[in-house]
Amino acid sequence: MIKEENRQIASNIFEGMTSVSALIAAIEAGHNDRPILEIRFDRSKKPKKLREFSFLQRKCQEMQIPLRLTDTAELEKICIGNTHGGIVALCGDRTLPLPTEDTLPRQGFLCLMEGIEDPYNFGYALRSLYAAGCDGVLLGERNWMSAAGVVARASAGASESMPLWSGDALSAVKTLKNMGYRVICAGIRNSVSLYDAELKKPLLLVVGGEKRGISAEMLSLADEVVRIDYGRDFRGSLSAASAATVMAFEILHQNQ
Repeated sequence: MIKEENRQIASNIFEGMTSVSALIAAIEAGHNDRPILEIRFDRSKKPKKLREFSFLQRKCQEMQIPLRLTDTAELEKICIGNTHGGIVALCGDRTLPLPTEDTLPRQGFLCLMEGIEDPYNFGYALRSLYAAGCDGVLLGERNWMSAAGVVARASAGASESMPLWSGDALSAVKTLKNMGYRVICAGIRNSVSLYDAELKKPLLLVVGGEKRGISAEMLSLADEVVRIDYGRDFRGSLSAASAATVMAFEILHQNQ
């Protein structure tokens, strides 16, 4: 089986310096309680990556994480991707709090993504949301964080720095509405243009996957449905990650 075909398999193996350093930074900042059980470093890469090795050696001593030199063949056996660069962290599970009035921010820009069927697309969306200043993402009870290593790689580590909540999505949206959040759903039917919509915080953006879109139950909770206008006649739709990117940066623009 080709490695990339394993990308939906549950895995807490973080591959590459970008993912590993982002996780370390998130733990140190108190944003994340994911335990790092061990870091493995390809000894053949050490001469060319002395800076990375020195950084990891120092952090492992500070955080009491085992650091073990290994070889390329061993890392290839445990990694899903091919871009680990000889640096891998074996990790445990991260605690994701329930979305309640006590845990959610009072004022913010949050996002909920329904029906995304691939952890890479989920990770790409998280990367853009994080860059656009999103204050956190709501996840359903079944979500792609079981494939945390893949999501971290696709998001360039943003998934580990981003505040995340996991629970019943409909209940979470109702809680946010009670807290004064407006709920904006991405869609076409009965929609207004993104650039004509009021997108001030506190705001929840809901984006659906390419195949299933947003559920009718979720749409019934929307305060407004917003569309992205295209530059030409185009009967297709943007990917969920692309739609989330465009909308998130317009939200950033309106709240600056």
